Amino acid sequence: MNEFENLAKSGKLVAYFGYGSLVNRQTLRTNIVHAMPAKLHGWRRLWRASPSESELPTALLSVCRDESASVDGLLVFDYQENLPAVDLREQNYDRRNVLPEDIETATPFPEGVPIFVYEAHEYVPVRPEPPMILQSYLDAVMQGFLVEHGEEGLRHFVLKTEYFNTPIYRDRPSPTYPRAVKLSDKEIDMFDRLLVEIGANFTDAPEINDATAANVK
Repeated sequence: MNEFENLAKSGKLVAYFGYGSLVNRQTLRTNIVHAMPAKLHGWRRLWRASPSESELPTALLSVCRDESASVDGLLVFDYQENLPAVDLREQNYDRRNVLPEDIETATPFPEGVPIFVYEAHEYVPVRPEPPMILQSYLDAVMQGFLVEHGEEGLRHFVLKTEYFNTPIYRDRPSPTYPRAVKLSDKEIDMFDRLLVEIGANFTDAPEINDATAANVK
């Protein structure tokens, strides 16, 4: 029995299913124990307006229950003591319980570990401006899918996520997202070509302050 299995049996671990920025291991800020590509059945992914009351009307990724759908992502195993820090990161989301049988992985994972998924709060402040996707946030998500699920998985993410017609603000040169990642020239070309292929609407981002940026999770 390896250390991962021993920790699972000790009751010291929790798991959470990442389907957005949590898919990118570079954005994780806790000392996770293990992670594996996975599929969550019974949920679908969509862009929706952020419930944050910051001055910037951003969009974020969320999931909602749909028994006919499934979502690719990353199953992250973390120390239970780190869960409050993850909850803080996902403060615009509610943490939901997930049944082990709803998670599909290429290799088995230990039994008895609580599994969660984060669903965005339903309350959204009324704004005169439409929400927008920060490109620096989207870059982190797309890089995560490319690494964990390959080019086919990346394409599936773009094609199967609802409301990708939400405007994408070009903040890549000066990232607003607090966990922005560095992209290779190949990744930049691949991501941009894929978004153009689906008819994504690009626009220039307005100036925002640091307090606003901190609310983009």
